[in-house]
Amino acid sequence: MTITIGALRPGVSPQQVLPAATDAAAELTTAEASNVAVVRGEARLTVRFAADDDELAAQIAQHVVETTATLAEPAAWQITRRSQNRWLTLKRA
Repeated sequence: MTITIGALRPGVSPQQVLPAATDAAAELTTAEASNVAVVRGEARLTVRFAADDDELAAQIAQHVVETTATLAEPAAWQITRRSQNRWLTLKRA
């Protein structure tokens, strides 16, 4: 999943956000990888995790977004699933 980050909540440092998002996924499943990038001037978190189906992936992603929202404004987010050599978008908000 990817989350575009808006403003940080008061007292939150940028270094807190990615570990919190990754830990939120790891509470429910295996968090495989995570990173942060700046795309067109916006911080974008990527958290890759395992899920048995699309419904479970959506529930995990919702938990990650809710956790992230306690630290920073999630301006936009999306869930993608790998299918062979392509990434398919499952949900966008």
